[in-house]
Amino acid sequence: MPRFRSPLPALLSALLLGATALAHAAPQYVEVGTPLPRFHLLKEGSHRYLRYLRSADGNTALDIWQRDIHFDGTRMQIRQRWDAVGKTPSVKRLESTFETATFRPLTHVRITEKDGRKTVEGFAFAADRISGMAGLKDNTQKNLAVESKEPSFNFETDMELLQTLPLADGYEAQLVFYHAGGAAPARYTFRVAGSEAIGGPAGPVDCWIVTTDYNQPGSVSKFWYAKGTQLMVKQESTLPDGRTLVKTLLD
Repeated sequence: MPRFRSPLPALLSALLLGATALAHAAPQYVEVGTPLPRFHLLKEGSHRYLRYLRSADGNTALDIWQRDIHFDGTRMQIRQRWDAVGKTPSVKRLESTFETATFRPLTHVRITEKDGRKTVEGFAFAADRISGMAGLKDNTQKNLAVESKEPSFNFETDMELLQTLPLADGYEAQLVFYHAGGAAPARYTFRVAGSEAIGGPAGPVDCWIVTTDYNQPGSVSKFWYAKGTQLMVKQESTLPDGRTLVKTLLD
């Protein structure tokens, strides 16, 4: 009489293989204009970060970076302020608007004050191009016209955008970003590389580690996002000269 073989081992093996395949699936393309799964994690309020350069010789403070989020019906606004320290203090202010729930960028204004000079830059995002805001007073970028083969996100608000994605083990996302005033938009891949508990303003924080090379093979930037809120706690980027740019949450 043939012996009965339980199907359980084969079933477990198939499930494990499936899970492994899922963990190494192709990056998920995040299309501009579609609702983002964890957009609800973005909350009104302010957060401040310290930016500094770390090297073998020590640490050099760069600036205090404040980011404010505000909602107004179908619109979201993110304001940023960078107060630089050192021999040549400067202030940079950014004001960006978006479609609520999708993070589709609408406008982006950048004002820099340094050495007694004020520079104004304003941009309008559309599905097929990014243009200078013609109606913005003193806009030095009013003649800008950059075509885009596909809609793009605003690169200067990538920190909050990553916060709205379904971060989990094995997750990879591909996003189109444009840095206002720069070259053409491009696709970038961000992947969850693991987990780690790191120090935060109020003690240890269990975080997802997200990495990208910003399309520069050999370089690496790491982000630590708190698992509960998906707020960015820290970022480290290795620079070509060997130093590390660090952004760390203050409050």
